[in-house]
Amino acid sequence: MPGARAIGEALARRTGIAPFVVGTPEPALNAGWREELDVALPALRQLQARFDEVLASGAVSIAATSRCAVSLATLPAVARHRPDACIVWFDAHGDLNTPEASTSGFLGGLAISGPAGLWNSGLGAGLSLDQLVLVGQRDLDPFEQDLIDRRGIPLVEARGDLAAELRKAIAGRPVYVHLDCDVLNPGVVPTDYACEGGLSLADLRACCEVIAEQAFVGVEIAEFQYAWEAGGEAFSPDPLLDALAPILAR
Repeated sequence: MPGARAIGEALARRTGIAPFVVGTPEPALNAGWREELDVALPALRQLQARFDEVLASGAVSIAATSRCAVSLATLPAVARHRPDACIVWFDAHGDLNTPEASTSGFLGGLAISGPAGLWNSGLGAGLSLDQLVLVGQRDLDPFEQDLIDRRGIPLVEARGDLAAELRKAIAGRPVYVHLDCDVLNPGVVPTDYACEGGLSLADLRACCEVIAEQAFVGVEIAEFQYAWEAGGEAFSPDPLLDALAPILAR
């Protein structure tokens, strides 16, 4: 959450709009998905209500979220208000596991499958896998890979002509963006999960230029850490926000 707050404060400096804050920082439970979800549900429901309010107004939603698991709340709201939207999911991981399929029990790994109705998170569903475009995934579990193959979910890999492949996958639809910072190469910004072979900030900006060609619904920025190590010097989110500038300007 300190990382999310840093992004919110940086956006406030750029826009003059004060962030709406949900939740307070607490120590990680590391207790498995069920207990972690139960503890988080009150804050997630509050966040979902805020998303409903913003999206119902027709405004573009700009959010800085702590963990990818927050999307269990945000994506059902997006699905309710913008069923026409394409969800462009930047992440090193698939986040498509179900509780039964997960080998780690990691709540963040269930972030898309709950809103897609593959299990009941208590936060609603409504997202169709046909709305999903994956970008930068390179650490997929067997269940996730099988689901991607069976459902024909577009996967834009972190190589080749990213912009052209993304444009083709979006196919002119309105776009809502999820950005997990681990989609970037390790060492670009601080994040907990390092996975080689990711995007550069230039790659991310090129993708955002493509997204800006479409009707833009919103963006959620997740997994940005406040510093490279606990107690370390604060890391500015400005280079990351500069890469997102084509969509933030919308």
